Amino acid sequence: MQITLEQARRLPPTVGLMTAARMLGIGRTKAYQLARAGEFPCKVIRIGEGYRVATADLLRVLGVDPDDG
Repeated sequence: MQITLEQARRLPPTVGLMTAARMLGIGRTKAYQLARAGEFPCKVIRIGEGYRVATADLLRVLGVDPDDG
């Protein structure tokens, strides 16, 4: 999944685990393994059976300042 810097800054406050995983180059199985183990490279929020990732933290992991616009 290719995403531009401008598109990244327009993401909602949280994104799905698979969106974050694709942006980080992590496969589906590994992403869920890391999330379950609490080792995903950025903040993961568990909501029921699902996972959401904090966009600001994801952008920081990617080296993008979410406030630098």
